[in-house]
Amino acid sequence: MVRAVFLYRRDVMGRGMAATDIERGLSTAEVEERIAAGKINRNMELKIKSVRELIIENLCTLFNLINAVLAILVLLTGSFKNLTFLFVVFLNTAIGVIQSMRSKKMVDKLTLLTSKKAIAVRDGAEVELDLDQIVLDDIIRLGRGDQIPADAVVVSGEALVNESLLTGESDLIKKQPGSELMSGSFIDSGLLRARVIHVGADNYVAKINNEAKYVKKVNSEIMNALNAIVRFASLIMIPLGLALFASSVSELWDAAGTPGDSALSWCFSELLAGRVPSSALLSTVGALLGMIPQGLVLLTSSVLAIATVRLARRKVLAQQLYCIETLARVDVLCLDKTGTITSGRMEVEGTYPLPVEGVGFGADSDEAAVPVETTVLDFALANVARATSADANETCQALLNYYADRPVEVSEPLAVIPFSSSKKWSGASFAQGSYVMGAAQFVLSERAFAQVENRVAELADTCRVLVVARVDGFTPDGDMVGEAEPVGFVTIRDEIRTSAAETIGYFNEQGVTLNVISGDDPRTVSSIARVVGVPGADAYVDATTLDTPSKIDAAVDRYHVFGRVTPQQKRELVHALKRRDHTVAMTGDGVNDVLALKEADCSVAMAAGSDAARNVAEIVLVDNDFASMPAVVAEGRRSINNLQRSAALFLTKTLFSMGLAALCIAFPPYPFEPIQMTLINFFCIGAPGFVLGLEPNNARVKGSFLTNVLKRALPASLAVIMAAALDIFVARVFGFNRLTLSTMCLLTSCAASVSLIWRISQPLTPLACGAFCVCRRRHPGGCYRIPAAAVHRQPVDG
Repeated sequence: MVRAVFLYRRDVMGRGMAATDIERGLSTAEVEERIAAGKINRNMELKIKSVRELIIENLCTLFNLINAVLAILVLLTGSFKNLTFLFVVFLNTAIGVIQSMRSKKMVDKLTLLTSKKAIAVRDGAEVELDLDQIVLDDIIRLGRGDQIPADAVVVSGEALVNESLLTGESDLIKKQPGSELMSGSFIDSGLLRARVIHVGADNYVAKINNEAKYVKKVNSEIMNALNAIVRFASLIMIPLGLALFASSVSELWDAAGTPGDSALSWCFSELLAGRVPSSALLSTVGALLGMIPQGLVLLTSSVLAIATVRLARRKVLAQQLYCIETLARVDVLCLDKTGTITSGRMEVEGTYPLPVEGVGFGADSDEAAVPVETTVLDFALANVARATSADANETCQALLNYYADRPVEVSEPLAVIPFSSSKKWSGASFAQGSYVMGAAQFVLSERAFAQVENRVAELADTCRVLVVARVDGFTPDGDMVGEAEPVGFVTIRDEIRTSAAETIGYFNEQGVTLNVISGDDPRTVSSIARVVGVPGADAYVDATTLDTPSKIDAAVDRYHVFGRVTPQQKRELVHALKRRDHTVAMTGDGVNDVLALKEADCSVAMAAGSDAARNVAEIVLVDNDFASMPAVVAEGRRSINNLQRSAALFLTKTLFSMGLAALCIAFPPYPFEPIQMTLINFFCIGAPGFVLGLEPNNARVKGSFLTNVLKRALPASLAVIMAAALDIFVARVFGFNRLTLSTMCLLTSCAASVSLIWRISQPLTPLACGAFCVCRRRHPGGCYRIPAAAVHRQPVDG
């Protein structure tokens, strides 16, 4: 970030400032000339998908294509009741569209410029313009509350500007003729005119905005597992389906008794005559439907949606469903110090006077026992803070709070020098003398700084250190007159959140690696990290030394505290951790955190932070309390652990359908039809799976989602396949018809489902016990009598 600002300044200084008359502004002809040249404030935004494109994208999926083909096959038979499986397809598609729309909404909201109009001077008059009507070299007027619409340089007037876009800090910076204004900053007070020097995509804010303006791929192990299952099923379905259909047709051809025709020619003749071999098609579609875990996607979305509702009650907003799962799997948590560990407010830790000559005086001007150095330091701090209170920065406010109830002589300022980002100090002149306050290396000469350097280093171990020095006065340009003579130091520290240590301790217990990333002095960051219990906080690094990718890679392996980090470096640090196969979460509240938040697997922002940070984050802590994070992890664990149990039911159906289809190629017919598979999905899988998905479960997530599910599903599916094989053997030996075979297979499937539900419900809870008892009662009556009576109208001998 710093490097980019310096380049920007050289560019500004190289352009000169006489291009446009301040009072007249641009003429109409000059504006048209710039519009024709493309020098207009229209950002070259990234292409964001439209609503229509998102709907088409979610409709045209492999999952929907498979189900559409199966639906067409069912329509050919005229058995419309067997289309009930499309209900789940519609729900899955609707959920996908809604999630895509939510992501699009987040991206559309990611704009750092919220103002809609600007005042420009053209042809000697002030006119109101839309932001995209501003052209290069326009003279714009900016007052209190205005957001700077384009990079500009001040040509007249003065103002205090909030440059949090660049620094992440809320300190107000005084701007006067010659000062640069960055797009996205706000005018806090004052009135000025400025000449536009960058427009459109060349603006600094546009570059930040465009870097973060993309739809991030969801890093969800559950979603990846579901996609893998569907892809695998789609590869198996085609050969199995064709083989099973051919086997069923061959069986029907044998039963038809037409030895003069081949099975293939007989099938085509039946199709052309409108006599579709419906039983063959329906049994094939039933087998293929069983291979697709239709309800698992719906159950996953439902469980995660319920988790977001629970979190909302705890004042946590989950803006993306799968982020709850991702946070529960995080093994590295990157914390932004300000706003996360600390409250963002400052407080005075202490004052440390240096020896001076003289006698101290009390508030009544009588000679007192108060040491003169203490009197001088307190006078300088209290009065410089009062004189520069218009700066409205946290340091100034902390000093005002500190001296609010302390008896210190008050003196009217004769001259005031507000804080400047270039000078790094503020000051004021009084009848008693002139004093400055700021960073020691910027206030003191090399000789004077060398004398106090050790003391500064000692104090800076835990706090931010400011030196207070006496000077001879100030020049009209606001520079110090004479060499600054230090009179003491004041230490300012961030107010640490009361819950920070407890929350950090929780993540330590869970085995999560903690990294603290901040733009502050690394020693200060390290001291705060030690106070709250971050492991390895003693080892820190100054990010200004990390000027190559290799150094960043080495640093993430060695350090857990990073200071003076730019926004780009924050993103690079997160990326380096992800390259090491870590699942990374990032917390932040400022615009300078946006790039890192977007890069992280899971991003968390404070509601009190910037709009850009809130909009890009997947989780927003509405009460701005880092202590809410354990609740999010708990909900993620509940969702993952319960879905692992429920997914075993769905995957059991998928695996036994594949195995049974392969078996029925050699021993037709396939015993299930589409409506039967739909009812099995609901009674044996969907309903109990949904109930199990709501149980409390705070156990630590272990292992791969797909591996854990397969361990439960594979034995159960093998049991169903073997039981079905036994049913087919018995039916053939005793000459049972298809209706009887179907009923037998339904009974064995239900029995296997009940036993699996019992197994995955351990240890039994009241909710799981109730679900098991209901399923045990409903499976036989609700799952085989209805299909047996409603689906089969006439028996077909096997």
